[in-house]
Amino acid sequence: MRRRARIPGRSGVQPGLIVLVSAVVLVDTVFFTALTPLLPHYVHNLGLSKAQAGVLVASYPIGTLLGAAPGGVLASRLGVRPAVLIGLGAMSVSSFVFGYAHSIALLDSARFVQGVAGACTWAGGLAWLAAAATTERRGTALGTAFAAAVGGALLGPVIGAVASHVGTGRAFASATVAGGTMMVATLLVPKPPAGTRQTLRSALPAIAEPAIAVGMWLTFLAGLALGVIDVLAPLRLNRLGAGAVVIAAAFLGSAAVEVVLSPLVGRLSDRRGRMVPVRLSLVAAIAVSVLAPLLQPAPVLVVLLVIGLPAFGTLFVPAAAMIGDGADRRQLHHGLAYGLGNLAWASGQGIAAAASGALAQATADAVPYLLLATTMAGTVLVLRRRGDHGIEGGTEARGAHGGEPGHAEGR
Repeated sequence: MRRRARIPGRSGVQPGLIVLVSAVVLVDTVFFTALTPLLPHYVHNLGLSKAQAGVLVASYPIGTLLGAAPGGVLASRLGVRPAVLIGLGAMSVSSFVFGYAHSIALLDSARFVQGVAGACTWAGGLAWLAAAATTERRGTALGTAFAAAVGGALLGPVIGAVASHVGTGRAFASATVAGGTMMVATLLVPKPPAGTRQTLRSALPAIAEPAIAVGMWLTFLAGLALGVIDVLAPLRLNRLGAGAVVIAAAFLGSAAVEVVLSPLVGRLSDRRGRMVPVRLSLVAAIAVSVLAPLLQPAPVLVVLLVIGLPAFGTLFVPAAAMIGDGADRRQLHHGLAYGLGNLAWASGQGIAAAASGALAQATADAVPYLLLATTMAGTVLVLRRRGDHGIEGGTEARGAHGGEPGHAEGR
């Protein structure tokens, strides 16, 4: 494959590609997080227990979990553009069904398909973007995409709050329109460079790469944290007297803070190393995990969520950059690499969403939060003990690959 000339100090990513990938992940997170303020609505209308509410929240990450490996293989074998197109199509249909569903079985099923669709769009989209960026600017490019994803998380609760008044059918049907529009846009963006097709077998040895292993663990941990928060925080706010609008406002405010922080975290990881923002995020996340089940009344908890939840989400940016760096070293297709990332996130979010509600119902809300804080504290200690060896490899990767993007394969 012929190498393209690079302009020093630039990411090499076409603006149209950044806009496309940002739009794809934004819409995905809009209709993922729209459930948050609607969760009490479904609990009351369908008579759901905490455990059943947890399963509803967990259905999406479970779908992503089972779709992670196929999504990565799809991006590698067919190309990143077909993976994005297939994911957008499935997202459009399943979101429409979810909006008009009136049984818990159909709601769970639609959310599950949404998760499978997200595995395809995220693997294809992030692989396309990470492969186009130089290693020294990968964190910045991914930070932009994650800022858009958080923007979706910012809009999602608003859509959920609107849906609680105008009806879920109308609100979620807009996903079909958005999905169709982005499918057209995907066909208009120039195709990515062709690369070597790889199978899932190529990805398994790459897990031993320190940058990929740590990136996957941090992604898992962030998913674990958000799974606990997404189930327990809305229900606790509701018990403290907050309605759908206030719950939406809490998550809206935290997302607004994270939109600003994500690109800054990406730049920090490029300039100071991937581990600097990781350590800062973990320390802040431990404090939030300890305080979340204790603070009251509702306005105090809302303030904590607004300023504290970004500590969890900002872990995704340096973790994704690590996975991309490790893929360069292993000469692994970025679609497969981010398929592994999807697998890690979905495992964490799915386990936490399904188990935290049941565990809190059997004991108290503080128990899942305490386990989360303990896991994060252990991560801080382990990372401090092992140092940055084998993780901060941006310079090494650039030397090995000459700044060439990863192995995204196009059609």
